[in-house]
Amino acid sequence: MSLTRKRENTINFSPGPAALPDEVVREARENVMNYKGLGLGVMELSHRSPEYTALNLQTQDLLRSLLHIPSNYQVLFQQGGGTAQFAAIPLNLTPSEDTTADYFITGMWSQKAAKEGEKFVKVNHVLSKADGGYMTIPEQSQWNLTPGAGFVYYCANETVHGVEFPEPPDVGSVPLVCDASSNFLTRPIDIAKHAVVYAGAQKNVGCAGVTVVIVREDLLGKCRPYTPVVLDYAVSYWHYVRGQFCR
Repeated sequence: MSLTRKRENTINFSPGPAALPDEVVREARENVMNYKGLGLGVMELSHRSPEYTALNLQTQDLLRSLLHIPSNYQVLFQQGGGTAQFAAIPLNLTPSEDTTADYFITGMWSQKAAKEGEKFVKVNHVLSKADGGYMTIPEQSQWNLTPGAGFVYYCANETVHGVEFPEPPDVGSVPLVCDASSNFLTRPIDIAKHAVVYAGAQKNVGCAGVTVVIVREDLLGKCRPYTPVVLDYAVSYWHYVRGQFCR
């Protein structure tokens, strides 16, 4: 008996990589072989080619349209998944290890982010540690926010524990950072309330391998001098958004 299944008879409930629409898979299949009649597959395009530049800009424009991204924010595409952003955030947004950063710990992913953040900043837990598991988000009166913190970090929806913020937390003028991987493009998000919003593509946008990072423009170029180049938001902006390419 054959175990081969037809795609149209398979229902994929995977949390990530998520199922892709059939029409997307068909178009991807065609363009992997021959992108727009060039005789080259899309994965073979030079990053200096006009075709790649057009594809990159089109993708940025689509995200700007879908999310109503303000003009003073830049859309970056980075590697390393959400896990790389656990380090990229403090390295790009804070000047030194002496800076305090606030973390909402509401499940496994924000917990992992805070643990990585401890290498680069003084981590303050906004919420009391969950003794009986992560079940809810306490009222704002119970939050322990640090005045003048380097940033406040939260995970919009915890994939494992299922705790979701109904709206971005109100943290005043402190830069707000959101891991939106789990519910990215499934609901509106007010980008203007955030300093950085990032999301791994594999949940809702496409296949694994790229992370969307939406960063307020005035925060570019403020990373620590020892920040790895692949995590430097300004490098991603100048080399891939502005077209000044590097290897």
